[in-house]
Amino acid sequence: MSAPNTPPPLAPYSDVVLERLSKLHPKLIDLSLERVHRLLAALGHPEEHLPPVIHIAGTNGKGSALAFLKAMLEADGKAVHAYTSPHLVHFHERIYLGGKGGGIFIAEEALIEVLEECERANDGAPITYFEITTVAALLAFSRLPADALLLETGMGGRLDTTNVVARPAATLITPIGLDHQQFLGETLREIAGEKAGIFRRDVPAILGPQEEAALSVLLEKAERIGARPYIHGQDWMAFEEHGRLVYQDTDGLLDLPFPVLQGRHQLTNAGGAIAALRQAKGISVSDEAIEKGLLTAKWPARMQRLKEGPLLAALPEGAELWLDGGHNPAAGRTIAQAFAEMNDRAPRPLYLICGMLSTKDATGFLAAFKDLAAMAVAVPIEGEANALTPGELAAAAQKAGLHGEEAQSLAAAMTRIAKSAQDGRTAPRILICGSLYLAGQVLREHG
Repeated sequence: MSAPNTPPPLAPYSDVVLERLSKLHPKLIDLSLERVHRLLAALGHPEEHLPPVIHIAGTNGKGSALAFLKAMLEADGKAVHAYTSPHLVHFHERIYLGGKGGGIFIAEEALIEVLEECERANDGAPITYFEITTVAALLAFSRLPADALLLETGMGGRLDTTNVVARPAATLITPIGLDHQQFLGETLREIAGEKAGIFRRDVPAILGPQEEAALSVLLEKAERIGARPYIHGQDWMAFEEHGRLVYQDTDGLLDLPFPVLQGRHQLTNAGGAIAALRQAKGISVSDEAIEKGLLTAKWPARMQRLKEGPLLAALPEGAELWLDGGHNPAAGRTIAQAFAEMNDRAPRPLYLICGMLSTKDATGFLAAFKDLAAMAVAVPIEGEANALTPGELAAAAQKAGLHGEEAQSLAAAMTRIAKSAQDGRTAPRILICGSLYLAGQVLREHG
């Protein structure tokens, strides 16, 4: 059995099964629920036998909100299942099975069992990789009793594979921005309409901070469906006061410690999690558990400081190395703000090492660092055919107003930065960013 929160070792046979499943549909993404409902029916409808579900959608902050929810529920002694995507290092990370005293990522044998069961039930019919693996997760969750299931959408909401739960305990929409436009729509209004597809009649719909264009659509959809919106800035709020998190809603005020996850944006991610717990039907936690969860939540590759590993060996003594998988313009602005505040407290020259997919707005992401970063070094993302080349990404950095350079590996990028920073009196602060796939590569290869 794996230790809590520790991915299992490499799983050669499950990788073989996953590779086989990836070939069942000609497209990686084909948004629809028809294939999912067909397979769920063939398996006896495991989605009807789940613990109370909190369903989470949004563009940025979904994973952090889920991490806070899980930590708070587990601090209350509850068994919590969780489903997230994509994974960073091992597929097993997507399926977290709850237990009293803490959960574990699904074991290799159990993963193979549910994957192959889904494969047999599917009987060779077209179905996407995400669809059949999500159904496998739901099957695993349905067979192990728990107090709650935290279900993160993969993309959008209305046609997302996770959107098969008839009546969740609550839904949560974190901030919406521009991402996946080729599938969800070109405007915030269109994207918000897709995210609102997880709303259900008479189910609390917790809304995190939203731009007006997105908020208006969310409220329109909630009214049409009969969901019960619970709105940031109106029904609940979370803010810093004297170095602590103050959460206030229609049920009262909580004076809490500042969240352990880095960045001021985590105040509202944590606040959304608290609001969801206080509004969810059939789920509750103590104020003490909320406080403990704020201090124990873990979410790798989101403002994560790396304190060991071979990459640090190439850097000047005292250098800081950070990792974040954010990859859209809104995420860029949030990350840049966090580093600007960090720089106000402890000034250091900031260098970026960036890898991005060609489907992302690289210039929009990097523009947030225009007056903050001394250099952006573009690197390839191993194994990703649709990643921008270092040359293309360096050009995007130049277009964003940064000094862009290119390197053919993370190690080469480190050497380039170390050489550039050697004449400085202050050790540099380095951020590896732009892609969760690059973040996974870092964690896989360098601990």
